[in-house]
Amino acid sequence: MTAQVFSYESLVHAVSGAVGSVTAMTVFFPLDTARLRLQVDENRKAKSTPAILADIVKEEGLLAPYRGWFPVICSLCCSNFVYFYCFHWMKASWLKSRQSTPSTDLIVGIVAGVINVLLTTPLWVVNTRLKLQGSKFHNSDIRPTNYSGILDAFKQIVRKEGVGALWNGTFPSLLLVLNPAIQFMVYEGLKRQLRRGASRELSSLEAFIIGAVAKAVATTVTYPLQTMQSVLRFGQVNTPTEKSTLLSSLQTLQGLLVNRARKHGVSGLFKGLEAKLLQTVLTAALMFLLYEKIASSTFRVMGLSSGHYKRR
Repeated sequence: MTAQVFSYESLVHAVSGAVGSVTAMTVFFPLDTARLRLQVDENRKAKSTPAILADIVKEEGLLAPYRGWFPVICSLCCSNFVYFYCFHWMKASWLKSRQSTPSTDLIVGIVAGVINVLLTTPLWVVNTRLKLQGSKFHNSDIRPTNYSGILDAFKQIVRKEGVGALWNGTFPSLLLVLNPAIQFMVYEGLKRQLRRGASRELSSLEAFIIGAVAKAVATTVTYPLQTMQSVLRFGQVNTPTEKSTLLSSLQTLQGLLVNRARKHGVSGLFKGLEAKLLQTVLTAALMFLLYEKIASSTFRVMGLSSGHYKRR
């Protein structure tokens, strides 16, 4: 078991996933900026993604769509490294060279997601704050922040809001482990269908298309929870003070969902979905393409390509 936990194969998957995700997110980062503004700033009028980006550039300058790039990339790199490593390590330990199934992919994806959330939520809380710092909001209730960097953000949040604030949004994040779990389940299932039992690499086009389809399905299903996650991470919500943390989290999440639905209708729960789909589908498609190519090239150099593909 120890050998499997610290296997080169899991490490290759983790590094390939991290590099692929960082590259893809850098390319499509402005789309994520548009999505986050629509989710957090309730008073910003919903427009097409190009229109939102044009407004941001006009109001805040040419580089505004890339504000907060560094903390996001750091968080994404750590998060995807942890997720890919845990997913492939647990899958290899469970299957022991047997063929995988959709239910196996889903269960392993959920467990890997829970581990990832508990370890990396503080990074995502900080990067959300930094990414939105200095933005011109249309909602006057949002309080400005003043962080000089990642470490200063950690210090200020702990000092002013307590250590627990670093895990703001953890409850919806735990629910949202379904997002990558569904994504990986659909991706791995489509990959098995394309291979039809053959031990071969995916083409670039195949990896791009099934990566896009998998992410589109997962994002649409879980989008309202993603919106509430962004709102909670931003730290502008007064949470209840019940003794039970779980009860408090449930009531806060329910209150946010109901309040947004009352104010803006059911469509308000999906505000920014166009920007999110455009960003996340393209990013995931490019990430999986790069991940497959980096991993397959590495395994080929290591002389593990044949056995590796039979197990996946």
